[in-house]
Amino acid sequence: MADIYIPDSDRYTKMPYQRCGRSGLKLPLISLGIWHNFGDNSDFGVQAQMLRTAFDLGITHFDAANNYGPPPWSAEINLGKHLKNDFSAHRDELLISTKAGYFGWEGPYGDWGSRKYLMASLDRSLKNLGLDYVDIFYHHRASDDDPIEETMGALADIVRQGKALYVGISNYNPVQAVKAEAELNKHHMHCLICQPRYSMLYRNPEKAGLFETLDELSIGSISYSPLERGMLTSKYLSGKFDKPLTDQQQAQLKIAVQLNEIAKTRGQSLSQMALCYNLRKVTSVLIGASRPEQITENAGALKNLAFEEEELAVIENLIG
Repeated sequence: MADIYIPDSDRYTKMPYQRCGRSGLKLPLISLGIWHNFGDNSDFGVQAQMLRTAFDLGITHFDAANNYGPPPWSAEINLGKHLKNDFSAHRDELLISTKAGYFGWEGPYGDWGSRKYLMASLDRSLKNLGLDYVDIFYHHRASDDDPIEETMGALADIVRQGKALYVGISNYNPVQAVKAEAELNKHHMHCLICQPRYSMLYRNPEKAGLFETLDELSIGSISYSPLERGMLTSKYLSGKFDKPLTDQQQAQLKIAVQLNEIAKTRGQSLSQMALCYNLRKVTSVLIGASRPEQITENAGALKNLAFEEEELAVIENLIG
């Protein structure tokens, strides 16, 4: 007989929560990405342990998308099984998000931002997740070909239909975010959150002024790949690589080695410091993990969130 999961009764004392934009919704500072780590090629039991570990640490937000796997849709399907097995009594304590915007299925109606695609994708996602609604539904990437009024109109109708409580955008630049919010406002709705890729080694959103734009619009933010796909973890610091590094990775590793020395002076791992750096700009950071211990280690970042001005000066000089 399968073991029965009983969450840690102290879980809400372990995680700070931060208001998302001008909404009434609060996000945990650390959220868990349901990505390649929840595809059919990963161990189902390990997946369960990661979700349990996260929730026990106060991580209430699980973030998926229709194309996550592999294969596509499998991450949602597996998450749905875990929600049924372990979290059916805790649905109201969880924030479940998913997205559509990348390839979902063959043909002209399975990609980008049409009303038909977004509506159909979310219906399939809800079935996969075993849920009546998701808390946040994202348009996963902006399209210059699809009318923004159609895409945002579909998101607004999805909220009206009760299939999502909030809507968000992902991989939008500042100009696109302004247009999206303006269209949602026409429907008397607000964009809750924007999800960009952002890390100490990938600062394009910051340099483009995205965070200032989101602040002006009172839109929250959650960054993905805050550890730059492992480059800001101990994985590469050992000098042992599965395959030769690209020129870009070699340049990043040189910076990561120096950043690691700064992290040591803070009593942190490199990954913990990288998460803290992100949290200077965003509402929440979205972590990926392949085992429960990584989630626990990342949550340790919360013990020292602040930076001294001198530390930041050195860091900024390193990362440019």
